[in-house]
Amino acid sequence: MMQDSQQAPAPIKQLPTRYDGIAKVTGTAKYAAEFTAPFPRKDLLYAWIVQSTIPSGTITAIDQKAAERAPGVVTILTPFNAPKLSVGKSQPPIKRSLNVLQNADIDYNGQPIALVLANSLDQARYAASLLKIAYAPTPARLDFSGRLGEARLPKSAGKPVPDTHRGDIASALAASAVKIDETYITPVQNHNPMEPHATIAWWEPSAGGQPEKLNVYDATQYITGVKQSLARTLNIPVDDVRVQCPYTGGGFGSKGSTWSHVVLAAMASRIVQKPVKLVLDRTQMFGPVGARPGTINRIQIGADASGKILGIQHDAIMNTSVMEDFVEHSAAPSRMLYTAESSLTTEKLVEMNWGVGTYMRGPGESTGTATLEIAMDELAHKLNLDPLQLRLLNYAETDPARDRPFSSKQLKDCYQQAASRFGWSKRNPQPGQQLEGNNLIGYGMATATYPANRQACQAIVKVFPNGRAFVGCGSQELGTGTYTIMAQTAAAALGLDPAFVEVKLGDSILPTAPVSGGSQSTASYGPAIDAAARQVKLKLIQLAINDKASPLYKPAATDLDTQGIDAKDGALFLKSDPTKSDTFAALLTRNGNQSIEATGSAEPAADRTSYTAQSFGAVFAEVAVDKDTLMPHVRRVVATYDIGTLQNDKTGLNQLVGGIVWGVSFALHEETLIDPIYGRTINENLAGYHVPVNADIGAIDVTVLNIPDTKFNPLGARGIGEIGITGAMAAIANAIYNATGKRVRSYPITPDKILTA
Repeated sequence: MMQDSQQAPAPIKQLPTRYDGIAKVTGTAKYAAEFTAPFPRKDLLYAWIVQSTIPSGTITAIDQKAAERAPGVVTILTPFNAPKLSVGKSQPPIKRSLNVLQNADIDYNGQPIALVLANSLDQARYAASLLKIAYAPTPARLDFSGRLGEARLPKSAGKPVPDTHRGDIASALAASAVKIDETYITPVQNHNPMEPHATIAWWEPSAGGQPEKLNVYDATQYITGVKQSLARTLNIPVDDVRVQCPYTGGGFGSKGSTWSHVVLAAMASRIVQKPVKLVLDRTQMFGPVGARPGTINRIQIGADASGKILGIQHDAIMNTSVMEDFVEHSAAPSRMLYTAESSLTTEKLVEMNWGVGTYMRGPGESTGTATLEIAMDELAHKLNLDPLQLRLLNYAETDPARDRPFSSKQLKDCYQQAASRFGWSKRNPQPGQQLEGNNLIGYGMATATYPANRQACQAIVKVFPNGRAFVGCGSQELGTGTYTIMAQTAAAALGLDPAFVEVKLGDSILPTAPVSGGSQSTASYGPAIDAAARQVKLKLIQLAINDKASPLYKPAATDLDTQGIDAKDGALFLKSDPTKSDTFAALLTRNGNQSIEATGSAEPAADRTSYTAQSFGAVFAEVAVDKDTLMPHVRRVVATYDIGTLQNDKTGLNQLVGGIVWGVSFALHEETLIDPIYGRTINENLAGYHVPVNADIGAIDVTVLNIPDTKFNPLGARGIGEIGITGAMAAIANAIYNATGKRVRSYPITPDKILTA
């Protein structure tokens, strides 16, 4: 095993197309619900989750006689007959309270309360409709805005802490010449990836006294987490669980946790001794697999007459489930994005009989920048300052929250480049003055930011006698380009064309990798792959210098002699005389026709607490608002990001563009509506839960500075999966204000809110 390489990162040759592109467009890429082997298709049973229809209470009885007589039904599991499990809490990345039929308590409307198994999906679904369930309801907590007085601190805050304080905020605000004190609201939002959650589970029969082995295909962002959670919950050795997921059809945070349906599928399969497939219906994606909490944010900012910020106070209240605490750290950007002599942030929770909260793209920073950056725009307007000028005036060269330097920060360059491309200097600072036909035109801008994260990771790299290579890592492909980046990273360190590298991921028997969340996958597996590939290259060099038939043979060579040899285009060569070379294939063929392999590991730097690793960006938006209907339309977005080295232009820029599209969705479309009487999501489908279509998206112009951050990561790369959404919402909101003079402080921004602002 080997830690991060201290050598300079090898130049990356980018694959011109996605490694997995052909498999996806031809339909040969298999997702979790599409597998049948190694079991016969005829043995596969289909499961359907039955959900509660009340938000709070207990189940007093379930009459399942009619359902049991329905065609194709194999068994029905309820709280009254399900085996007892070691549920408690599941494993990382976040401990979850699971609903796996262990008691008759109801905590939210839509909670899993029974499981029907049948020979077909239609049979299972029909039988589920025949169950007669009796409840004893209890009063439910469903009025979030009416219960703000009950807000409390989290029981388990985790990191970052929910409350931070520096300086004397009361004195700073009192001494300010200009102040804003407003409340900003973000709604509950639900993940809607194209692929719903899906699990296939089966057990290998015991043999020779050995325990059964559990196999799972699961739509997940964390195969290792699923493996650990199942082992703990089912009380079996972790090595007796294998989880596979070669492709995930989008997750955006919701597939980072092991939810109830995964355990239910495994539990049911063990009972019936047959493979079980459990795929959530679209409506079942609302409640049982988490949501972004709604937040109410009171933000106070005080500045002197020149615009220098003296104090920032951000008090956030959000909904959480009665089942468990989940904190959406929306106050995080207010702690560190701008300099201020004094700062105070608080985050409190209101318990609700709703489904639990969870990570959703850009957790914390999405809602945080959506609210703080409107407040900054309001402050700029009061000061009669250009919003960009205000941000530059309060630019934080170091992290004010932790009083330490950034590993790298080039945000000023982002501001300058994006503003120039956008044409920000043409903006009329007076709202409602730019008219084009029947449209009011407005310009807005905001800052984007997201932490740079990485965790310990392992990877294996091999070079075969035919000169081709293999790289394996237990990471996940969410559509972000993991296959592509893994191939490129191994190829760069080996001196090989990435087209000659085979990639395997999404299997828990491979070396372990962290969750694909928190924008950390590339930053975690990249150095591990680089370390493994460099070891393989070193082994090849040592083989060559000891091979009398090699042009690179060096009698009595020392380790220092290896430094004069490098690799390029699948061959080793002498740096001082490149004509002396030896291909991988020829070398290995002469030496036993055996592969060379190595396992590499990488961990965050030992001094990681001495600096803050953070990505930044500048987002500028132009909107048109119809004068008559007040319908807003985003005509264009221009953004520049400081994210370290971009590993692949096609997949990387696609990620950033996708984030901005989601920012448009957050700003103008998305809102989960929960019935105030029954607690069920009203718009639990894609007809009622609005997301943008192509016609809603204007031109998007994205660039990156491409400045390596080698202090954070030996490859110079920071994650980019989430920063694209941050800042985009506020840039659009600020543009709507510039167009109309109407300040809307509640998302999504819809014509009725503009009308009444």
